[in-house]
Amino acid sequence: MQRKSLQVNDVLETISQLDIENQSFISEILSKRLIEYQRLALAQRAEQADRNYRNGKTKKGTVQDLWKDLND
Repeated sequence: MQRKSLQVNDVLETISQLDIENQSFISEILSKRLIEYQRLALAQRAEQADRNYRNGKTKKGTVQDLWKDLND
């Protein structure tokens, strides 16, 4: 973990030496990448939920049914 922290700090230090335009460009790229990773993770969760539903691993019911299941 210590090495990873040093690497991150090295990257941040290098970025801080760039002009503001390049720093902004890097920020935009990272932001877009994070959004894409989050989309992929959400799509994977949706696919898993769909598989669970098709395989009968989900339950249907009212809020009261859910509350009862949670408290039993």
